[in-house]
Amino acid sequence: MPVAKICGVTTPAARDAAIEGGARHIGFVFFAPSPRDVGFEQVAALARDIPSHVQRVGVFVDPDDAVIDRAVAASRLEALQLHKTAPDRVAALRRRTGLETWAAVAVKTRADLDRAAAYRDAATRILYDARTPDDASLPGGMGIRFDWGLLDGFHHPLPWALSGGLDSSNVGEAIRRTGAMIVDVSSGVESAPGVKDVDKIATFLKAVDHA
Repeated sequence: MPVAKICGVTTPAARDAAIEGGARHIGFVFFAPSPRDVGFEQVAALARDIPSHVQRVGVFVDPDDAVIDRAVAASRLEALQLHKTAPDRVAALRRRTGLETWAAVAVKTRADLDRAAAYRDAATRILYDARTPDDASLPGGMGIRFDWGLLDGFHHPLPWALSGGLDSSNVGEAIRRTGAMIVDVSSGVESAPGVKDVDKIATFLKAVDHA
């Protein structure tokens, strides 16, 4: 049965909506340019009341060790989602922290998928996300999707999750089309960039349940 990750959570209301709706992963963004960036004190309070069956995932963009250490300590992370991070760095963080590592692979063409193989011995999971424009300030969370047909017949080197432009209106189709067992949403459950909408969270999670 597919499960969902609600990413970019910054408020208790969004956290509670995710938990109550049945999300299995909650993502906290540690990247200053993002409207979903959380401070270490803020995330400590948010993470405190997350039950054990919901995984806490930290989202980073090529982070240094100091940011990782502070984030892990503050929010008791169980997984690191790493964007724009080379395979050897992903592997080093996995060894250093002992945590799951999700390596984000930005996809626009079939050739982009081939880069997933480089993470075979480095990461524990691949996150296929839509490639943002070259001049974009953010690597994700922009509501952009890629052609799911690119995944047809693709040999996945690792367990994987699907992200990029998902919302309640298309997530069922995405799951049926790709066979994704984890779907990841951020902007698709927002009323404005970085502002989570509890009703949209609930609707999205119901759509995942019914897929």
